[in-house]
Amino acid sequence: MPIHFSLGLFGARLSQKREHSEKTQGVPEYSCNDNHELAGAPHRRRRCEMQAVTGVFLSQKEAEQAIRKLRAGGLPAARITLLTLGMLSAAVLPAADAGVGTVAGGSSKDFVTLGLPGDEIFVYEDALRRGRGVVIALAEDDAAEAALRKSLHEEGAQASDAAREQWRIGLRSAEQEHYLKSGRQFGEDEKFYFLGFESALQARNRCKEFDQVASEMASALEELQRQYPGVAVEEPFARGYQRGREYYQRLCDESTTA
Repeated sequence: MPIHFSLGLFGARLSQKREHSEKTQGVPEYSCNDNHELAGAPHRRRRCEMQAVTGVFLSQKEAEQAIRKLRAGGLPAARITLLTLGMLSAAVLPAADAGVGTVAGGSSKDFVTLGLPGDEIFVYEDALRRGRGVVIALAEDDAAEAALRKSLHEEGAQASDAAREQWRIGLRSAEQEHYLKSGRQFGEDEKFYFLGFESALQARNRCKEFDQVASEMASALEELQRQYPGVAVEEPFARGYQRGREYYQRLCDESTTA
């Protein structure tokens, strides 16, 4: 069922978010090389996860060929994941920033373990629905990340940013037509509209009422307002979020009846 919410509720959430930011400002981060135990450093923000490098291929066969190339280059199977259409039904289930993948070596891991950010899951879901193959490889540092990106590119992979843009292009005409009915200009608001749309598709925001995701929305909106001072970003962001919820619901309904 579509989820509706009031634009006015954002104001209160933004105020609460600012108070939290003031309390946590200046809290240091630590890396894997700092030799800090999480239990011994509860007030430090962790940033030692491995970096996920993704490649979208035209077919699963091409994706499998890329995996063989990575393995031949010495990358352990435990650091390589092949997402397939067979996993799509599990991947789209609501989760707290998580999904399901199958590692090339045969075991399963969730998206958090794989290092995939929750705000990109919908890009790979769309690719899989169109019969593409998606490879995820984990890098331990920046140099390894650059090498993996180069290797996947040489095998014909499309980067996640390019896949995201293709997804947007596929939706743009219908969303523009819908948005113009509100009396606003889509060209001026498109960027913020799609940011809201994509935010609704993040795993942690799916299938929840507004009061359950209000803090996340306020945080994202506050960041936009910092980046674009004086620009009216709230309404297009909120409208995009609502449309994103409706889009996701349609996908759920289609998968149920398929």
